[in-house]
Amino acid sequence: MKEQIEIKTLELFPVLDRMLVELLESLTEEEWNAPTVAKLWKVKDVASHLMDGNLRGLSISRDHYFGEPANNINSYQDLVSFLNNLNMTWTRATQRLSPKVLIELLAITGKQYTAHLEELNPFNNAVFPVAWAGQETSPNWFHIAREYTEKFLHQQQIRDAVNKQGLMTKELYYPFLDTFMHALPYTFRNTEAAENTVVSVMVSTDIGGQWNITKTAAGWVLRKGDSTRTSHSTVTIDPDTAWKLFSRSWTEEQVMDKVTIAGDRALGEQVLRMVSVMA
Repeated sequence: MKEQIEIKTLELFPVLDRMLVELLESLTEEEWNAPTVAKLWKVKDVASHLMDGNLRGLSISRDHYFGEPANNINSYQDLVSFLNNLNMTWTRATQRLSPKVLIELLAITGKQYTAHLEELNPFNNAVFPVAWAGQETSPNWFHIAREYTEKFLHQQQIRDAVNKQGLMTKELYYPFLDTFMHALPYTFRNTEAAENTVVSVMVSTDIGGQWNITKTAAGWVLRKGDSTRTSHSTVTIDPDTAWKLFSRSWTEEQVMDKVTIAGDRALGEQVLRMVSVMA
C-alpha cells in the first residue's frame, strides 16, 4: 500500500509568510506593542518568536546544529519547561531589534526554511516527533504540518490582537485545525469507555468540519468526516474559540458558555482538555 500524506500544508507556507510580512508592514507603533492572547507576549514578541521558529528549524533540521543541549529531559513537562525557557530568552534578547529588522529577517528566513522543508522526504522520520500527539517518532509530513500550525497560530494571535483578520478561510484554517485534531486520541488515552464508543468534535461554519474518535481494543482512533455510527458525545465549537482553546490561549473554564455538548458530558468535557501545542 502506497504511503500518503494525510495533511498537505507545504504549499501554504509561502502564502502565510507573504501575508505575515504584509501584515507586519501595516502595523503602527501602538499595534506592535499590543497585548495578545499569548499571555505575556506582545505583538512584537510573537513576531520575534516566528523568526526564531525559522532560524531554529534551519539550524537543527538543515544544519544539524542543536545549540544548547536539552539536558535532564525526563518527562513531557521537562521538555515544555526547556522550550519555554528557550522562548523567553529569545524574546528578551530580540527586544533590541527594530520592527523593520524583524520584518526583513522574517522575509529572508521564511523563504529559506520553506526551501529546506521542500527537500525533505515526507515519509522519512522527522528530526523531532510531534509530542503533543503522543508520538515517539513522526514522519516529515506531520512535522511539516506541525510547523504550519505554529506559523498559522502565531500569525493569528497577531491578527487577533490588532483586529486585522485574513487567515480564517477554508484554505488556511482547515489544515491548521485538521493537524490540531491529531491530539484528540492522545487526549483520551486514559479515558475509559466501552468499545465502539464514538466522540465527535464539530467545528462550525464552512471553514470547520467534523472529527470523530472511536474506542477500539487498541485504543482511541481518529477518523475525519461524518461518523457512520451514532456519537455518544458531540462537542460543537466555533472556529475562533477552537484555535484559542486548543492552543491554551483560553482555558476550559473560559469557553464553557461558547461550546455545546450533546450526549455524555464527561466525554465532551475531555475534548475541551485537548492541547495541540507544547504547553
